[in-house]
Amino acid sequence: MKIHRFIVNLLKLEARMRKNVLHSLVLLIIISLVISCANRGTPSGGPKDEIAPVIIKSSPENLTTNFKGKEINIYFDEYVKIKNLQKQLIISPPMDPEPTVTPLGTASKYITITINDTLDDNTTYAFNFGQSIVDNNEENPYDYYRYVFSTGDYIDSLSVKGQILDAKDRSPESFVSVMLYEKDSTYTDSVVFKQKPKYITNTLDSITTFSIDNIKPGSYKLVALKDDNGNFTFQQDVDKIGFYEGFITAPTDENYVIKLFKEDVNFDVKRSRQVAGQKIAFGYEGDYKTMEIELLADKPEGFTTRVTKDPSADTLYYWYKPKIELDSTQFIVRNKTFIDTLKHRFRTIDKDSLTIKMLSSGTLGFSDDVKITGSIPFVKLDKKQIKIIDQDSLDIPFETVYNTLENVYSLQFEKKESQKYAIKMLPGALEDFFGNVNDTLNYSARTKLYSDYSNIRVTLRNMTFPAIIQLMNEKGDVKYEQFAKVDRLLDFRNLTPGNYYLRVVFDANGNQKWDSGNYLEQLQAERISYYPEIIDARANWDPVIEFIVLE
Repeated sequence: MKIHRFIVNLLKLEARMRKNVLHSLVLLIIISLVISCANRGTPSGGPKDEIAPVIIKSSPENLTTNFKGKEINIYFDEYVKIKNLQKQLIISPPMDPEPTVTPLGTASKYITITINDTLDDNTTYAFNFGQSIVDNNEENPYDYYRYVFSTGDYIDSLSVKGQILDAKDRSPESFVSVMLYEKDSTYTDSVVFKQKPKYITNTLDSITTFSIDNIKPGSYKLVALKDDNGNFTFQQDVDKIGFYEGFITAPTDENYVIKLFKEDVNFDVKRSRQVAGQKIAFGYEGDYKTMEIELLADKPEGFTTRVTKDPSADTLYYWYKPKIELDSTQFIVRNKTFIDTLKHRFRTIDKDSLTIKMLSSGTLGFSDDVKITGSIPFVKLDKKQIKIIDQDSLDIPFETVYNTLENVYSLQFEKKESQKYAIKMLPGALEDFFGNVNDTLNYSARTKLYSDYSNIRVTLRNMTFPAIIQLMNEKGDVKYEQFAKVDRLLDFRNLTPGNYYLRVVFDANGNQKWDSGNYLEQLQAERISYYPEIIDARANWDPVIEFIVLE
């Protein structure tokens, strides 16, 4: 209202002075400016701050030599804070105990590094802050700030550069530690299990390349770790590892490619436990397929055992009959070169009851079997008590295959498209370890049309054999695979429609599985090569793929 009144008064004044053209012009300009100001909306706050903080000074200065202090201060032109310091800050060489960086959780115009370790003589130290320093308002990062000092007369200036890949997966890991161990009189290959490295860097979360900087001339072992617990030492059961075979010598212009892999865990057995009547569980780590369990006690007459694997846990079940009338006993467990003795205490628990279920889904692929499993190991199947009938009420001949360790019967028969199958098991078709038999069981399954599926033909170029050729879904699960000893056309038929990744495993030892590496044996994982594009396998569609495998 006040602005409105002011404009009215100006107009009245203009009317009285209309003979003076110059005055009128001046007044009209003033009115225009006032109206413009009056029509402005709510202030927008101005442009968004996208400028990173700026370092004003450091004390001592960056690249200081003959460093003797215990405290470093870095000053900025605005308030900053520290974010995700535990992952982002990499100190090379590592310090133990680690330095204290303040303030954490609050904003300040400077940060302080307090050194708690005793520093080595004539050594260059580097603090790599990654993207942990951000401004207080918009969190614009000061990208990859490095503070470097030397306890000697000069700054070491050599670098080792390279790239991190994954030996098995399409995408490499993030936050990979890349380390150099100095080859001196105390060096052994086992140093990665026990000691922190001489130099270290990290790929952080968005890059796969690395550069270990400010190192001195020498001979080094180059190792990469996906080190989730951040202790810079190798734990076989949780960490991925990669390494360069032999040693590198600095200075070097070579660009090193390191492939990470998860080692196969060394076999170990856990304590035994009674989980049901005449059923003992043995937990384990590593490869169980040659694991043997032996009871160290006088066995009752007619003593019989069976071993089955838990379908979802690293556990073997030891079944026995008749009941053992002891309070405790011992078992010996063997697996290749492994041997251990376990003490076991018996408990009085009810035995499992027999339940039987069909593992197959209701829709069968043309190469799928009908699979039946039970809660207790099977000892007998009577084919005469089983009927498979199609939708025209015709009997379908079938064969059976039994997997002892998994306790699974597979019913194998020729399947036709767009069919319905009824599977009937009469009483006594299956008998378990304790003599229980099934009641009448009825299952059903059906097939789709051939046109509901896709077929993929693969031609490989520039290949060496033997090899495993695999199709994987977007989660990385292997859905289909073929093994080839020689060069041939590879036809994947009747595939469920979807997007697939194609990869080739170079199966050097011909054992028809991918073998991981081993650091102590200086053995790299078997090579895997991925087709560069995703394959769209649509229903009633037959893609033809030529895969030129790169060296």
